[in-house]
Amino acid sequence: MSLRLRLGALALSLICAAGAVAADELTLNLRDTNISNLIDLVSEETGTNFIVDPRVRGNITVISSRPVPRDELMDLFHDILKIHGFAAIPGESSTRIVPDAQAKMDAPAILDLEPEMDADVRGGSVVTHVIALRHVAAAQLVPVLRPLIPAGGHLAAATEPNTLLISDTRSNVHRIRALVERMDLPFADDFEVIELRHARAGELAEQLQILAREGTGELATPQVLADRRSNAIILSGREESRLRLRGLIAQLDREMEEGNARVHYLKYARAEEVAELLRNIAEKSPDVDPDARSGSGIHIEAHEATNAVVTFGPSDFIRDFDIIVEQLDIRRAQVLVEAVIAEVSSDRVRDLGVQWGAIGNSGVGVLNFSGPGSRGILELAAGVEGFLDGTVSSPPDIGDGLTAGGVGSTGSTRIAALVNMLQRDTSSNILSTPSLLTLDNEEAEIVVGQNVPFIVGRSIEDSGQAFDTIRREDVGVKLRVRPQINQGNAVRLEIEQEVSQLAPGTSDAADLITNTRTLKTHVLIDDGDMLVLGGLIQEQQTDSEARVPGLGSIPGIGRLFRADRNQTEKRNLMVFLHPRIVRDSARGAELTSEKYSFIRGEQLREQARTQQRASPVLPEWERLTQLPPSFEDVHGHRD
Repeated sequence: MSLRLRLGALALSLICAAGAVAADELTLNLRDTNISNLIDLVSEETGTNFIVDPRVRGNITVISSRPVPRDELMDLFHDILKIHGFAAIPGESSTRIVPDAQAKMDAPAILDLEPEMDADVRGGSVVTHVIALRHVAAAQLVPVLRPLIPAGGHLAAATEPNTLLISDTRSNVHRIRALVERMDLPFADDFEVIELRHARAGELAEQLQILAREGTGELATPQVLADRRSNAIILSGREESRLRLRGLIAQLDREMEEGNARVHYLKYARAEEVAELLRNIAEKSPDVDPDARSGSGIHIEAHEATNAVVTFGPSDFIRDFDIIVEQLDIRRAQVLVEAVIAEVSSDRVRDLGVQWGAIGNSGVGVLNFSGPGSRGILELAAGVEGFLDGTVSSPPDIGDGLTAGGVGSTGSTRIAALVNMLQRDTSSNILSTPSLLTLDNEEAEIVVGQNVPFIVGRSIEDSGQAFDTIRREDVGVKLRVRPQINQGNAVRLEIEQEVSQLAPGTSDAADLITNTRTLKTHVLIDDGDMLVLGGLIQEQQTDSEARVPGLGSIPGIGRLFRADRNQTEKRNLMVFLHPRIVRDSARGAELTSEKYSFIRGEQLREQARTQQRASPVLPEWERLTQLPPSFEDVHGHRD
């Protein structure tokens, strides 16, 4: 230490010691003393640890005419630092002394300030404080408060949220906050409704909001709302702000020139359907004069190439058409309808009968008990005779089941006997799950089956040649639906469902028999739920017996003169429905992936069962939806 500094420190000590009048008071008289000596003195008297920035240098002068209490020494120390361009930043265990320019960046953030000064953070320490405003826009207060902030302080406004950011000494922050509290007062808001005669409320509201925000804080901006139903503007805010907007509305709400044309490029709706609707509205409107109804006043055309609707007419009609088109041209949701048709049926038949025939010189006698699946004895006899003499190319069909017979004679009479025995069990288990996707309120239909010819008429010309009239009909599974999405994700469905098939044993187009199950109903079901639409549970048992009176009742041998038939038929049919709403492309991709993965899984299982590795299989869904690699990824980057 230089001789001058040592003498200065010694003089400072002597002056302080000589000026002390009490244990809790201190008199400071410093002339051209190095600031580091003052820092040492304050540290010793207050017990505070200081960390001094190397840029803190220079000499100071303090003239005190009265003793300073020790509890005010720190405030005096902060004032001395502030005059010389320095600031003290308190910390947990020490206080840093830095230049003012650095202080506002290193100052601790104090969000809540008590009205009284904190003992730990003195009035001269530098802090950063955030003041939240409730009524006045922060940007409006910055020009008012900036002259009260010294050069080393900082003041800024944030619009979101509406706050002021201040970095300065704690005492000045208290002062600024007190001023802000007096200025941040609520103002009397009022509102008014302005009906528009020519302009569209939605478009005009957007323009007014932009004009109202220019040059003002966001909270001070009057609120502008559009009531599309009544075509009116709602203003809310201060009277002076609303007065300015009323003038703008009066200038903008002007009638357009006659013969206005408007082109609406539709995003979702069909131009022809929208144009037809607008024509009907214009024709039925009581405000349209006869000339306009005839086509000279209002013109509406659809341009299919660009899916656009062109409207031409008076401005009030053009404005109404704009509102109608805007509300109609929306993205419509879709509905995936899945039907489950389950049918289980069984048919059991038992036939047992004996047929007799006799022929002699005096006549012919026949006892015929043939059933649906067997042939009569005379039919078989005629077929055998024709096959033997060559008039028939093939032997006769003996029918279903076991058929056995024999021929005997007694005298001039020949006797024949034929026994038919049949037991048939038929069962079926049919499961159909048709599904289809359609737009809300649009009818859709799916048909999976065959187009079968039916002979519905026959004509014979004069030449004797016969011509048949054939009508083809679809036989299989049919599903026709029209979904309507209601509020709350409920779906109203108009459903027509049919399952038909050809009856067994019919091959000629003239004698085709179809078994048909048809269901037509209207239901309401929530999205994703399963609902039973209807069904049939049927069981039918038929027992029939044919006998020769008298002979058929004889115990034992009466069985030779009797035929029995027992038939049991059971059928269980149920139809279920499972609708799922598709509101966006993500949901559509999810359902498509689900169906796609199911079909691919079936192909893989069939490939494993048949051991045919070359059979075609769909690619994985992830590979199918990925974009192809770029040229750089394939060939690398070229210089």
